[in-house]
Amino acid sequence: MLEIKDLKAGYGRTEVLHGVSVTVPDDAVASVLGHNGAGKSTLLRAVVGIIKPTAGSILFNGEDIAGLRPHQRVARGLAYVPQGQQSFGPLTTLENLRLVADGRKRGKALVDEALDMFPALKPLLARRAGLLSGGQRQQLAIARALITEPTLLILDEPTEGIQPNVVAEIEQTIMNLASRSGMRVLLVEQHIGFALRAADTYYVLAAGRVSSSGRGGASAAETVRTAMLI
Repeated sequence: MLEIKDLKAGYGRTEVLHGVSVTVPDDAVASVLGHNGAGKSTLLRAVVGIIKPTAGSILFNGEDIAGLRPHQRVARGLAYVPQGQQSFGPLTTLENLRLVADGRKRGKALVDEALDMFPALKPLLARRAGLLSGGQRQQLAIARALITEPTLLILDEPTEGIQPNVVAEIEQTIMNLASRSGMRVLLVEQHIGFALRAADTYYVLAAGRVSSSGRGGASAAETVRTAMLI
């Protein structure tokens, strides 16, 4: 379980998060929603160690990881997929995957398992990542993260700029991952329908604070929309 308590963080003297508390239960998906500037990406960057919190704690499996470096958090089981369908453009799809798998005991098997989660990538293994569509690059980015064998997958706006049919594939993959024993997902998303369908628990951020939270599902959509208007 990931438990973020009273977290404060920002950039320089500008505080963006003002005491945020978020929990990702075991074997579940937690979605964080909110408009641009609400602090969603800042929250994720603090969790993975890109920025250092000024107060609060980040407990992962009972250990406070707020003082750990990013690679130490990865070793604990965190994997982060930032915005922007990031990949190594000059490398092929397969080379992007092997780059993460190299040095791991189950390297080839991990690549195969990742491709099974995203079969649309299989015909594209020899294509340079820079020539893939946005949706294909997003699938590649998530597949690369899965090769690290995370127990917590952190996704920042995975549907941004993605065609609708690929959004449906990514949504189903996230739900399949969450059904695995020991896997959790922390999802930052602006699309309410997608976020709530995938989520067991949701949080709405507004101006760096949690303005609403509850259980996921379509029935929560009106509550979330109201909270995002405040």
